[in-house]
Amino acid sequence: MLPHHQPLVVAEQFLMLDGLYPGRVDLGFGRSLGFTAPVRRALRRSGDEPDTFADDIGELRGYLERTAPVTARPAAAAPLPLFVLATGRGVDVAARLGLPVVLGGPVLAQPDLGELLAAYRRGFRPHAGSRPHVTVSLDVLVADTDAEARELALPEVWAMVRSRRTGVFDALEPVADIRGRRWDAQDADRVERGLDAVTAGSPATVRRRLEELAGRTGADELLASGATYDRAALAASDGELAALLS
Repeated sequence: MLPHHQPLVVAEQFLMLDGLYPGRVDLGFGRSLGFTAPVRRALRRSGDEPDTFADDIGELRGYLERTAPVTARPAAAAPLPLFVLATGRGVDVAARLGLPVVLGGPVLAQPDLGELLAAYRRGFRPHAGSRPHVTVSLDVLVADTDAEARELALPEVWAMVRSRRTGVFDALEPVADIRGRRWDAQDADRVERGLDAVTAGSPATVRRRLEELAGRTGADELLASGATYDRAALAASDGELAALLS
């Protein structure tokens, strides 16, 4: 989340990581000012600060490309892959700066998503030979049935729902423990909306949803992740997803 960090510090940290693990480090930056009000206060952000996201990316890239008046060290053996993590407005920033864009979250459900990405590709300004590149990031869980997959998704969705109240993202809990709690109407609504946002289902359901999303976005790459309390079920889900995409 670039607004919380000085571009020079980010450049030095990632150059050091790249020096330790060459060729294994990507750098993605987002513009979020903080998840909840307590988090924003802890980060000394009020939400009223000017939007310097595009300028900060340009400054950071200058340090990485060694075109800035200050030299960040160590020097990279090869250019670090850079990505804009976008949920909406960041798509335009990525186009103007000639950077790949990673899309996730609620923006994937927007009815104008196709036009948003068409505008990204039309307005793309190449930088050092770059070309438009769209990565779609989403949570994916695969099980034998749609109902089982939704239950696998519940622990992370519940932790996210609770964090909206507490500001703390707690460790994932077993499904039985979560179902045994009393939910108020707001929690129940947020859980259902959270489950609907996860690509969770049987292999046939997941394949259909991924194909539909690929058709709407023309994505170049899928960045899939999933989390649940049951680690064995998660490993099985990842295996099913790999088989779907092979």
